[in-house]
Formats: sequence, C-alpha cells, structure tokens
Amino acid sequence: MSVWPAGEVREGENVTSWFTVRLAFADGARVDALAVVGAAGLSVEDVRAQPALCLDDLVVLADWLEAPLHEACGLGADPGGDGAAGSRRARPPWPGGVEGRWQVAQEYRAAQREGADPVLAVMDATGHSRRTSLRLISGARDAGFLTPRHMKR
Repeated sequence: MSVWPAGEVREGENVTSWFTVRLAFADGARVDALAVVGAAGLSVEDVRAQPALCLDDLVVLADWLEAPLHEACGLGADPGGDGAAGSRRARPPWPGGVEGRWQVAQEYRAAQREGADPVLAVMDATGHSRRTSLRLISGARDAGFLTPRHMKR
C-alpha cells in the first residue's frame, strides 16, 4: 500500500487532510482511492479499482485504509492507540457476536417506535459510520433479530 498527501486545509485547530492511496495486489489488481482524514474520522471520497470491487469489498475499504492513513498523518499506526488520542472520537465499547447483533436490533426497533431514523440510532449507539452500521443491521437481520428487508416470493 502506498499513501501520498494530496492536500490539507486548516481551520483554527481543525485540520482536514486528503490522501491518495494505492493498494496493489500480487495478481495485478489495484485500487486507487482519495481519502479524507479530519476531525470526524476517515472517509473515502473516490475509489477506482481494476478490476471493479464488489460491494462487500467497498464496505471494508475504509477499514483497510485506516491504519496506514493514520500512520501517514503521524498519528501512529493504531488509530485507537495513544498516537491518535484526541484526534478521533472515542467509540463506546460495543459487544461483538450475538450480543452485539441483539443490541443493534434493540436500538433499531426503539428508533422505529419513536419515529426516528433507525440507521442513525444505530450509528449513535455504536459510534460507527453509516456503512458499518448498515453492515451491523444486516448481521442482526441475518441472525433473525430483525425482519427481512425484502420478502421472498
């Protein structure tokens, strides 16, 4: 993986940095991305891949890029470690496995009852991005804690 700075904007104490990232694989496949690291965390703005990425790979792309980007920013290789203290919001502890999927379903249903956006409720509860929260909701559906999104005919 290669990371190059592509730009930076400073506004007071906040710094937003853009990076060009290239993932090259042994089989000749490659992924080029434009990533942004700022106060809100990591986001990927543009992705070009040869051959094209499947949806599952796009979902985990930010996870692949997180540690190398934090290292390139001088924040340390471990985004949750001491090197990045204060630069990212802390995620509340969230259990994995069946317990985590059950809690996601509880948050989702509570938001539905209150007439709120259930995806945003899961995002708030877990501290994860929209994509990761959608993946967690999907896991809760697969585990049978939520009704299927589309009924099969």
